[in-house]
Amino acid sequence: MFDIQYPVISGGMVWCSGWRLASAVSNAGGLGLIGAGSMHPETLREHIQKTKKATSKPFGVNVPLLYPEPEKIMDIIVSEQVKIVFTSAGSPKKWTAFLHQHGIKVAHVVSSALFAKKSEDAGVDAIVAEGFEAGGHEGREETTTMNLIPAVRKAVSLPLLAAGGIASGSQMLAAMALGADGVQIGSLFAASEESSAHLAFKQKIVETGEGGTKLVMKQLAPVRLIKNDFFKRVEEAEQSGAGIDELKAILGKGRAKIGMFEGDLCEGELEIGQCASLINRIESVAVLFERLLDEYQMALGRLCR
Repeated sequence: MFDIQYPVISGGMVWCSGWRLASAVSNAGGLGLIGAGSMHPETLREHIQKTKKATSKPFGVNVPLLYPEPEKIMDIIVSEQVKIVFTSAGSPKKWTAFLHQHGIKVAHVVSSALFAKKSEDAGVDAIVAEGFEAGGHEGREETTTMNLIPAVRKAVSLPLLAAGGIASGSQMLAAMALGADGVQIGSLFAASEESSAHLAFKQKIVETGEGGTKLVMKQLAPVRLIKNDFFKRVEEAEQSGAGIDELKAILGKGRAKIGMFEGDLCEGELEIGQCASLINRIESVAVLFERLLDEYQMALGRLCR
C-alpha cells in the first residue's frame, strides 16, 4: 500500500517528527511521517519540501484533526503532492473523501475497536491501533496494545498497524502475532539523532526507567508524561479534586514545546511512552533500523526452534 520495504512507520510526534527524522526513516526502508501537530502551515510546507530533497522514498504527514487550521494544512498537503496522510485526534469522516479525491492514502489512529470500525466505515485505507502504553495523548479507554490489537483485528478487515509500547524487533514480532500487519514506532525514534527534539529531552528519555511515565490530565485529555516537576503539580491538583479550569490554568500554553523542543525538563510537558525504559542510548535511525530487523529475525528464529 505505501510502497515501502519494511512495515515500520515512525510516529508523527509533535516537536520530534521533522523532516530529518521523516526522511531518515524513509531512507532506511520504512515510512517516515512529518508531525504537523506542532507546525504552522507554512512551516509544514518547508518540512515537506526539505523531506522531498532528502529522500526519494515515500513519506507522509500526520495531521491531528483537532488542531487549528486543518483546512490550510490539507491544502498544503495536496499542493505539495504528499501521497500518504495519517490522521488522528478526531473523526476521519470529514477529510478522508477529500484526500482520496486527490489520490492520497489515509490511515487513521484509534484507541478502540469501536473507533476502528467507524474509521473503516468512513473509508480509510488503514488503521493504526494505539495502546495506552504510548506517549502523548491517549484514548480514554486505557486499553493495552496486547488487548487492543486482537480486538481491532477481529473488528475490521483493513491493514492494521500496531502502536504503543513498541521499541524492539521482538515487540514488533509480537504485534504481528496478535494480528497486526506492521508497527508504528514513536518513542524509539523520538530519542534518535535525527529527531527534532531537544538533546536534553532525548537524554531524559534514555534516563527514564520502568515506571517513569504516567497518565495524567484525564479530565482534559489523557496524556502520558515523564514524571517531572510539572507532572507532579498536575497530579497533586488532580488528587486534591481540581476542576477542568484549574487544570487548564496549570497547563497553560506551549508546555510540550517548552519541554520537548526547548529542553526545559522541570516545567515542560515531556511526552513519551512506557517503552522509554527500554531505550538506553541516542542513536541514528539507520542503526535503530538495523537492530530492529536483527531483533525481529532473532525472535522469529527462537520461536521456530
